[in-house]
Amino acid sequence: MRRELSPENKLKKIDQDFGWIDRISWLMDNQFKIGNFRFGLDPVLNLIPLGGAIAGFGTSLVLVIAMWRNGASPKLVIRMLLNISFDAVLGSIPFLGNLFDFFSKANEKNIKLLRQHYYEGKHTGSGIGIIISILAVFFILIGVTFYLIWTLFSWAFSLLNGI
Repeated sequence: MRRELSPENKLKKIDQDFGWIDRISWLMDNQFKIGNFRFGLDPVLNLIPLGGAIAGFGTSLVLVIAMWRNGASPKLVIRMLLNISFDAVLGSIPFLGNLFDFFSKANEKNIKLLRQHYYEGKHTGSGIGIIISILAVFFILIGVTFYLIWTLFSWAFSLLNGI
Protein backbone atom coordinates (compact mmCIF):
# COMPACT_ATOMS: atom_id res chain seq x y z
CA MET A 1 0.00 0.00 0.00
CA ARG A 2 1.40 3.34 -1.05
CA ARG A 3 1.20 6.28 1.32
CA GLU A 4 0.09 9.61 -0.14
CA LEU A 5 2.25 12.57 0.82
CA SER A 6 0.83 15.86 2.00
CA PRO A 7 1.35 18.80 -0.39
CA GLU A 8 4.06 20.21 1.90
CA ASN A 9 5.93 16.87 2.09
CA LYS A 10 5.51 16.37 -1.63
CA LEU A 11 7.21 19.72 -2.33
CA LYS A 12 10.02 18.79 0.09
CA LYS A 13 10.54 15.50 -1.75
CA ILE A 14 10.51 17.27 -5.13
CA ASP A 15 13.06 19.83 -3.86
CA GLN A 16 15.23 17.01 -2.51
CA ASP A 17 15.10 15.06 -5.79
CA PHE A 18 15.44 18.25 -7.77
CA GLY A 19 18.70 18.98 -5.94
CA TRP A 20 20.51 15.83 -7.05
CA ILE A 21 18.98 16.07 -10.54
CA ASP A 22 20.24 19.65 -10.80
CA ARG A 23 23.75 18.56 -9.72
CA ILE A 24 23.91 15.71 -12.23
CA SER A 25 22.56 17.98 -14.97
CA TRP A 26 25.28 20.54 -14.13
CA LEU A 27 27.93 17.80 -14.26
CA MET A 28 26.72 16.58 -17.66
CA ASP A 29 26.29 20.02 -19.29
CA ASN A 30 28.28 22.75 -17.49
CA GLN A 31 30.94 21.31 -15.15
CA PHE A 32 34.02 22.57 -16.99
CA LYS A 33 34.94 26.05 -18.14
CA ILE A 34 37.48 27.19 -20.71
CA GLY A 35 37.41 30.96 -21.08
CA ASN A 36 33.74 31.92 -21.21
CA PHE A 37 32.71 28.56 -22.67
CA ARG A 38 31.12 25.97 -20.39
CA PHE A 39 30.73 22.28 -21.15
CA GLY A 40 30.15 19.11 -19.18
CA LEU A 41 30.88 15.41 -19.28
CA ASP A 42 28.35 14.74 -22.07
CA PRO A 43 30.52 15.99 -24.97
CA VAL A 44 33.65 14.50 -23.38
CA LEU A 45 31.97 11.09 -23.04
CA ASN A 46 30.77 11.28 -26.64
CA LEU A 47 34.37 11.27 -27.81
CA ILE A 48 34.20 7.54 -26.98
CA PRO A 49 32.36 5.97 -29.94
CA LEU A 50 28.97 4.50 -28.98
CA GLY A 51 29.82 4.02 -25.30
CA GLY A 52 29.78 7.74 -24.59
CA ALA A 53 26.46 8.24 -26.35
CA ILE A 54 24.90 5.38 -24.40
CA ALA A 55 26.29 6.69 -21.09
CA GLY A 56 25.09 10.24 -21.76
CA PHE A 57 21.64 9.15 -22.92
CA GLY A 58 21.31 6.72 -20.01
CA THR A 59 22.17 9.40 -17.46
CA SER A 60 19.70 11.82 -19.02
CA LEU A 61 17.05 9.11 -19.10
CA VAL A 62 17.52 8.43 -15.37
CA LEU A 63 16.90 12.13 -14.68
CA VAL A 64 13.67 12.08 -16.71
CA ILE A 65 12.46 8.89 -14.99
CA ALA A 66 13.14 10.41 -11.56
CA MET A 67 11.00 13.44 -12.36
CA TRP A 68 8.27 11.26 -13.89
CA ARG A 69 8.14 9.27 -10.64
CA ASN A 70 7.76 12.56 -8.75
CA GLY A 71 4.63 13.53 -10.65
CA ALA A 72 5.85 15.31 -13.78
CA SER A 73 3.03 15.58 -16.31
CA PRO A 74 3.00 13.33 -19.40
CA LYS A 75 3.42 16.42 -21.60
CA LEU A 76 6.55 17.44 -19.68
CA VAL A 77 8.01 13.92 -19.79
CA ILE A 78 7.46 13.73 -23.56
CA ARG A 79 9.15 17.10 -24.09
CA MET A 80 12.12 16.03 -21.94
CA LEU A 81 12.40 12.71 -23.79
CA LEU A 82 12.38 14.61 -27.09
CA ASN A 83 15.21 16.83 -25.83
CA ILE A 84 17.44 13.93 -24.83
CA SER A 85 16.55 11.89 -27.93
CA PHE A 86 17.36 14.81 -30.21
CA ASP A 87 20.65 15.29 -28.35
CA ALA A 88 21.52 11.58 -28.60
CA VAL A 89 20.64 11.24 -32.30
CA LEU A 90 22.46 14.37 -33.45
CA GLY A 91 25.33 13.70 -31.07
CA SER A 92 25.92 10.28 -32.65
CA ILE A 93 26.84 11.77 -36.04
CA PRO A 94 30.61 11.37 -36.43
CA PHE A 95 32.60 14.62 -35.98
CA LEU A 96 29.64 16.99 -36.40
CA GLY A 97 27.87 15.27 -33.51
CA ASN A 98 30.88 15.84 -31.27
CA LEU A 99 30.76 19.57 -32.04
CA PHE A 100 26.98 19.59 -31.56
CA ASP A 101 27.36 18.05 -28.09
CA PHE A 102 29.48 20.97 -26.89
CA PHE A 103 26.66 23.41 -27.67
CA SER A 104 23.51 21.32 -27.11
CA LYS A 105 22.63 21.05 -23.45
CA ALA A 106 19.58 18.78 -23.23
CA ASN A 107 19.83 18.34 -19.46
CA GLU A 108 19.97 22.09 -18.94
CA LYS A 109 16.86 22.50 -21.12
CA ASN A 110 15.11 19.78 -19.11
CA ILE A 111 15.99 21.48 -15.81
CA LYS A 112 14.46 24.69 -17.15
CA LEU A 113 11.30 22.79 -18.15
CA LEU A 114 11.16 21.15 -14.70
CA ARG A 115 11.44 24.50 -12.92
CA GLN A 116 8.65 25.91 -15.09
CA HIS A 117 6.49 22.86 -14.39
CA TYR A 118 6.95 22.58 -10.62
CA TYR A 119 7.27 26.22 -9.66
CA GLU A 120 5.23 28.06 -12.33
CA GLY A 121 2.62 25.41 -13.18
CA LYS A 122 3.50 25.21 -16.88
CA HIS A 123 3.68 22.15 -19.18
CA THR A 124 0.74 20.34 -17.64
CA GLY A 125 -1.70 18.00 -19.31
CA SER A 126 -1.36 15.05 -21.60
CA GLY A 127 1.17 14.89 -24.37
CA ILE A 128 -1.18 13.46 -27.00
CA GLY A 129 -0.85 16.58 -29.18
CA ILE A 130 2.93 16.26 -29.21
CA ILE A 131 2.72 12.55 -30.04
CA ILE A 132 0.24 13.15 -32.87
CA SER A 133 2.48 15.90 -34.28
CA ILE A 134 5.54 13.64 -34.16
CA LEU A 135 3.67 10.79 -35.87
CA ALA A 136 2.32 13.15 -38.55
CA VAL A 137 5.83 14.45 -39.33
CA PHE A 138 7.18 10.89 -39.31
CA PHE A 139 4.56 9.65 -41.79
CA ILE A 140 5.05 12.70 -44.02
CA LEU A 141 8.80 12.01 -44.09
CA ILE A 142 8.17 8.37 -44.97
CA GLY A 143 5.78 9.44 -47.75
CA VAL A 144 8.27 11.94 -49.16
CA THR A 145 11.05 9.34 -49.00
CA PHE A 146 8.97 6.77 -50.91
CA TYR A 147 7.99 9.42 -53.48
CA LEU A 148 11.63 10.39 -54.03
CA ILE A 149 12.69 6.75 -54.35
CA TRP A 150 9.86 6.13 -56.83
CA THR A 151 10.85 9.21 -58.84
CA LEU A 152 14.52 8.19 -58.85
CA PHE A 153 13.78 4.66 -60.06
CA SER A 154 11.34 5.94 -62.71
CA TRP A 155 14.00 8.30 -64.02
CA ALA A 156 16.66 5.53 -63.98
CA PHE A 157 14.40 3.10 -65.87
CA SER A 158 13.50 5.75 -68.43
CA LEU A 159 17.23 6.22 -69.07
CA LEU A 160 17.65 2.45 -69.48
CA ASN A 161 14.77 2.29 -71.96
CA GLY A 162 16.43 4.95 -74.06
CA ILE A 163 19.57 2.84 -74.51
